[in-house]
Amino acid sequence: MEIKNFLESFMKKRLKDLKDIGIVNSHQISRATKTQLLGAQAGLRARVIQGDKDFPVLRSISLLAQIMKVQHALELVETQGITALHSYMTKLMEESGSTKVKAVKAIVKDLDFRSAFIKTEKLFEQGTEHPKLAELKKLVDKETEKDARVKIIVFSQYRDSATRIKEELGEEISSEIFVGQAKKKGTGLSQKQQAEMLDRFKQGEFNVLIATSVAEEGIDIPRVDLVVFYEPIPSAIRQIQRRGRTGRQDKGRVVVMMAKDTRDEAYRWSAFHKEKRMHRNLNSLKSKIGIELQPKRQSTIQRFISEEDKFKVFCDHREKGSGVIKELIELGMDTRLEHLQTADFILSSRVGVEYKNVSDFVQSLIDGRLLQQAKELKQSFERPLIVVEGLEDIYSIRNVHPNAIRGMVAAIAVSYGIPVVYTKHFKETASLLSIIAKREQEETCKDFSMHTSKKPLTLREQQEYVVSALPNVGPSLAKDLLKRFGTVRKVINAEPEELKKTEKLGDRIADKIRDVAEKDYIEK
Repeated sequence: MEIKNFLESFMKKRLKDLKDIGIVNSHQISRATKTQLLGAQAGLRARVIQGDKDFPVLRSISLLAQIMKVQHALELVETQGITALHSYMTKLMEESGSTKVKAVKAIVKDLDFRSAFIKTEKLFEQGTEHPKLAELKKLVDKETEKDARVKIIVFSQYRDSATRIKEELGEEISSEIFVGQAKKKGTGLSQKQQAEMLDRFKQGEFNVLIATSVAEEGIDIPRVDLVVFYEPIPSAIRQIQRRGRTGRQDKGRVVVMMAKDTRDEAYRWSAFHKEKRMHRNLNSLKSKIGIELQPKRQSTIQRFISEEDKFKVFCDHREKGSGVIKELIELGMDTRLEHLQTADFILSSRVGVEYKNVSDFVQSLIDGRLLQQAKELKQSFERPLIVVEGLEDIYSIRNVHPNAIRGMVAAIAVSYGIPVVYTKHFKETASLLSIIAKREQEETCKDFSMHTSKKPLTLREQQEYVVSALPNVGPSLAKDLLKRFGTVRKVINAEPEELKKTEKLGDRIADKIRDVAEKDYIEK
């Protein structure tokens, strides 16, 4: 409670300063929401882009940046615990010595923040943790005692918390951490590692999957007995997505962990009311227009196109919930969901498309993912393309200098030679993709593979290309296999026991390679 009081005092002082400048009103000093603060931030950044660089504007931007960082600390102490808070505050203290960001320097100089940090350090050294952690351990212990083969997903917003949950469950509970690709403190997983972990979970090799938001959609888990929210989330859509991980074939349960008198309660009720409102709106639409419009609906001409005449689009399976794929089907495209190593859509033997909304585009620019994705896209396709969808202003969506974003976009367009195309919504995106697919396949060929690549220049590259196409192999493992066996023929003909002597190649991959090499081809 002391830590919370210190952090709230810090925020109130800054909000009062913002009130004096005219950015917030009196009511918001005590009840400013994250949405309101983000809106104010975006508005101020837009003013700077337009040339308004007066001191009050720049001062307000700095104050809002301080408030957002300390508000995050408040969220951690209320919903996650001392370990996550200590990690975050320590990071700020370390950054203050080297960063040029004035907001960070101002935060660590503040007496309230330093008092909160001293108290946090003391509790961290004493091993004090959020009571939710102990309750989660009891719940998982109880479930595994009842059924040794039980499958549980624990959702946590933060990787630090996911790591702490795994530590708390201990060795007696078999668990794994499932996170995205971005490397943070060594916890990032590649797409291949993600697929392998999910296969092991399906096969019952461990009981508990501790997942961040990456597992909320686009993963194929046929049966989960229990889903646990380590913290509530204020988004109705994400709540539905998380809840949808359970009861895929059998009935499952959902447990939401909340701390009394914290923002846990506010987030839980926020999501609850948003979901109720969503259902009311859907029911209202059904009653008002559903019955009237349904009989009048006519099939589009694309529905009468034969399968042979359709243009083909390979789509990454993680995009299956997007409106783009549904619209592509409406446009008469032959859409095929696959696990794509590179690109979100493959439109021909030479065109691969990376698809992002505005928020993800800016975030991937900041964390460096986009440059790596652009590099892989360029290596794999003769004509790569990046499509950015949304109406938001890319320069005001995050607190990043516009020139930094322009520089990254310029590097992608000029250094990598990849065009960046902007669309307003999923219908425009789907229309663009379908037009490109038609042009490409009329010019080249409709019968192309999702395992596309620019023509290799050397014999070595061709050998790596062929071996990397084997199930779950990929470029890195292909090189290791060729180093061990010498030729493609020897890799294909090798016995499973010999294959398994290669590092990172286990029973499952070895068996799949043998199946590809030895089983009869069955034509559909």
